[in-house]
Amino acid sequence: MTSSTTWTTRPNLSDVERFWTAPVAERAAAFAALREREPVPFFEEPQFAFLPQGAGYWALTRLDDLVEASRNAKVFTSGPGATSIADMPPEFLEFYGSMINTDDPRHARLRRIVSRGFTPRRLAALTDEVQATATAIVDDVVDAGEVDAVTAISARLPLKIVCDMMGVPESQYDFVFQKSNVILGASDPEYVPDAENIIVALLEAGNALAELMRDLGRHREANPTDDVTSALVNAEIDGERLTNDELASFFILLVVAGNETTRNAISWGLKLLTDHPEQRRIWLDDLDGVTPTAVEEIVRWASPVIYMRRTLAVDAVLGGQEMSAGDKLLLFYWAANRDPAHFTDPDAFDVRRSPNPHVGFGGAGPHFCLGAHLARREMAVMFRELLTRVPDIHATAEPRRLQSMFINGIKSMPVSIR
Repeated sequence: MTSSTTWTTRPNLSDVERFWTAPVAERAAAFAALREREPVPFFEEPQFAFLPQGAGYWALTRLDDLVEASRNAKVFTSGPGATSIADMPPEFLEFYGSMINTDDPRHARLRRIVSRGFTPRRLAALTDEVQATATAIVDDVVDAGEVDAVTAISARLPLKIVCDMMGVPESQYDFVFQKSNVILGASDPEYVPDAENIIVALLEAGNALAELMRDLGRHREANPTDDVTSALVNAEIDGERLTNDELASFFILLVVAGNETTRNAISWGLKLLTDHPEQRRIWLDDLDGVTPTAVEEIVRWASPVIYMRRTLAVDAVLGGQEMSAGDKLLLFYWAANRDPAHFTDPDAFDVRRSPNPHVGFGGAGPHFCLGAHLARREMAVMFRELLTRVPDIHATAEPRRLQSMFINGIKSMPVSIR
């Protein structure tokens, strides 16, 4: 079933204030119409303060096209920028994107070193901490009556896990939370009221997080512990190790990607279970059997990261569309995850959906999410804890959504624990 839409003209994917704040059903229907009538449309770029407007971008809306672009990283490159439509100065890209904004061989080098902090042994050691943290979160809200799902539940688990992994003290949790909100919520007036100074706000937030990690990195070089920061500053592969600036950039990537996206997936999951009580019952009736597919379905449906950008290194043809070297493409994961060629009844929320070839953690290829396994674990543990201890938890009002075309975020949402 495809949603009907109230859009009477071709939707403008670059209209952050209108298209990306429209109801989710309208957005889905607009993408469905594009996918059917104009599968690789071209759009003008949004205008960003202090940055020249680029030539525009191609929008990938079909799963097959997106997967092909993701796999062929030599043609569809990330070095010119993966997280921003506008062309940013190289130092800005590196500061905010770490290896997301790099291509091989540098991308491979960074990923090899960073992977030392995400070994199976280290991730397995996090299992008990994830469980203990989720238990403590529910302990704190079980008798609260009504709370904000984001600050009281969704944000707390990934924030603590990421900070503890890196060795960031608890006294800095709120600081990290606030600065990461600015970085990913820069297009939302609530987080950056002065639209003319978005770049300044981004630089200040990023530099604050970077300085926190530089200080910690220097300390861990002299006084190593069992945290990931110690592993990274002391990891050496082929005679190379991360510089302090590379460590700081990776930390920004980790707290943004590992914190914000998981928290939004959990928030959307609570909203979906409220709207689909029959799916909640199916999940509750078979927690062990349904949890793995339910987690994948929440990620598919929510698609917390809406898009990533690629830039053509050479002329190419994709989805029947001829493109030129230097052209920009936006890989709309949110749209690809609703492609009816791969998902039956794509707008439906089905906790038992299988197969589920979603690209919520990125498409196949070198830029697939390094923390996907941890994110899945956090979501599985958090929902198991909620469904067993407060099975009637439900949203009591519509979520306040982030104004962004990059992150499908929820800023706040009241839930009843009764």
